[in-house]
Amino acid sequence: MTIVEDGTADARDWEGLAITASGIDRSEPTRVPVDRYISPEWAAREQERLWPKVWQVACSVDHVAAPGDFYEYRAAWLSILIVRGDDGVLRAFQNACRHRGNAICEGTGHGLDELRCPYHRWAWSTDGRLREVPSRRGFGHLDNDEYGLLPAQVDTWGPIVFVNLDLDAMPLAEWLEGVPDDLSWLPLDDYRCKAQITMPVPANWKVVAEGFSETYHIQGIHREMLGHLDDIDAPQKLWSRHGVSYQQYAVPSPRLGRLGKEVPPERVWDSYMNCQGERLGQAAGAPMPEIPEGKTVQDVIADGIVAHQATKGADISGYDTNRITSLSQYNLFPNTTVLCAPDLVSVLTSRPGLTPDDAQFVMMTFDPAPAVAGGGVAPRSEPMTVEVPLGTDLGVVMSQDIGIMTTAQRGLHQPGLTHLALSAEECRVINLHRNLDEWVIGDGS
Repeated sequence: MTIVEDGTADARDWEGLAITASGIDRSEPTRVPVDRYISPEWAAREQERLWPKVWQVACSVDHVAAPGDFYEYRAAWLSILIVRGDDGVLRAFQNACRHRGNAICEGTGHGLDELRCPYHRWAWSTDGRLREVPSRRGFGHLDNDEYGLLPAQVDTWGPIVFVNLDLDAMPLAEWLEGVPDDLSWLPLDDYRCKAQITMPVPANWKVVAEGFSETYHIQGIHREMLGHLDDIDAPQKLWSRHGVSYQQYAVPSPRLGRLGKEVPPERVWDSYMNCQGERLGQAAGAPMPEIPEGKTVQDVIADGIVAHQATKGADISGYDTNRITSLSQYNLFPNTTVLCAPDLVSVLTSRPGLTPDDAQFVMMTFDPAPAVAGGGVAPRSEPMTVEVPLGTDLGVVMSQDIGIMTTAQRGLHQPGLTHLALSAEECRVINLHRNLDEWVIGDGS
């Protein structure tokens, strides 16, 4: 496992080291207190010091693409209303009526020409300025500017919308550090959100986020993936807040044989089809086609992905085999994973619940936009946005990830378990806790 921390250490410096949540420990595993996952007091400190001050993923640009579109983002008790104004400007507000605090909008929708509280019908323009108060005389003097909706920061990275309640927080571009440059090879703006799925999970939000922050568990709950994923030679890179793992697919894990040389191509194909054959438009169990002379099963899978995208009007033929069959997995502090390949972008977010034992898993899936006649790509349209119950089938691998989170949270409550023990291989998990030290224990600066 190659580990690199920008500005702090290179791969040589990491050899034999484990990073603690507060620094570097050369002699033992990283120890993380279990209280961070189960303590109401710790959750209350997160609610006070973390969630109102950090940039977090709220929705897609496709949810709020046209004037009058809105989306409500919730994280624990926080509720932020994102609105595309009549003037086309994207804005965000604390979702609270200035009269008695009632939430103004819930869910997502379109066609709004005002923001009106359903309780007593106070109304605001889509730019947040108060414009109507029923029976206004009873309030005495009301300054419309003084009683505007409370603003929040909102910004975008490609098709992803971020919000931050702290009006003095650093700009999103600065918050993302080197991540956008690292992904500059992918035209992120040309991807369209096709679906957002929300599922309740009886686990702490960190348990959910950490499930998408290391490949150490592949050999555990995802053994069927070993036939088509190199989970050992997957380089990782850390910035101050964020991290990334570069994973090569359509090749066997070295765990199955020295450099995979003993693994037949049929096993690679079958493993890939069983886990993600839909990327080729294939079902599990689809027979492997003949491999042309001079090509590998990895080439055949890459060609299949390109061909399938062509049937949907998207051209990704300019990428080579390695790029098409690799995945860049970005972990954005505090709670989001962005998975990127030429044929897909998936955004996985763990939103905190109202207790330390509850969270929401939110998955947004994006496709490359099909080309349109005359040049350019298809415009944005409203994505499918649904809430599904726990246990809904999200595919083999994702269902395994969600399933293990319930038993993980139960184990964390056992009285003899006081600390978790992490390997340097889990450096992205460790980096999450190093940042939590700064934001929840320190001042976040």
